Amino acid sequence: MPFTLATWNINSVRLREALVARLMQEEAPDVLCLQECKSPVDKIPLEMFEALGYSHMVARGQKGYNGVAILSKMPIQEAGAADYANLGHARHIAGQLENGVTIHNFYVPAGGDKPDREINEKFGQKLDYLTDMRDAFRANAPEKSILVGDLNIAPREDDVWDHKKLLRVVSHTPIEVDHLAQVQEAGDWVDVTRADIPTGRLYSWWSYRSPDWDAADKGRRLDHVWATSDIANAAHSSRVLRHVRGYEGPSDHAPVFATFDL
Repeated sequence: MPFTLATWNINSVRLREALVARLMQEEAPDVLCLQECKSPVDKIPLEMFEALGYSHMVARGQKGYNGVAILSKMPIQEAGAADYANLGHARHIAGQLENGVTIHNFYVPAGGDKPDREINEKFGQKLDYLTDMRDAFRANAPEKSILVGDLNIAPREDDVWDHKKLLRVVSHTPIEVDHLAQVQEAGDWVDVTRADIPTGRLYSWWSYRSPDWDAADKGRRLDHVWATSDIANAAHSSRVLRHVRGYEGPSDHAPVFATFDL
């Protein structure tokens, strides 16, 4: 049975409850993975989501920071939550659908401003987090799995507005791209979005700092949908909903969608 999945860094699910509901009404993904919920699990505003058909949720939360949730129209059971790099942060949740597909929802640390772990602790935490992800997938090879989330890295040259200018900017530095590639290789993950849209510039994030983000278009593709190679061929219809970045009071991220015939 086909299902459509979306991933979206919502930047506060309580502040943007109405925007989540709008996406549910207008696009109706079967599964919606949210990052940076900034809410304890018991404070996530479920009543409206349940009224729109999303009666199942697995989540990890904390007050004011981080937080990940998978909202689903279909039954889903929690399948684990990892604290990579021992940060004590709510950055990962996994859920398994009744068809046996496991969905991993990640919010990888942003990494601060300076791409140097000697002077920027947050950058070191980001690299350590990715290393732990890699090691976990090497130790326990995933099967029939989907990985989504704000991975906070734009790996390809056409995933950023200017490759050369961003080579020393956190999210596109060679060391980050290499760490992400190791995670992908360790889990035999296929970048579903780029399998569907193999060429051309593609972004999912535009900074709040830009007074006219749409015209300036200085974006980065930080949000990803991956699938293990055993089910990657079942994925299609990938898209980034750029117009959602233009909602009133928006997140700085746009949702990324894919459909799976599983």
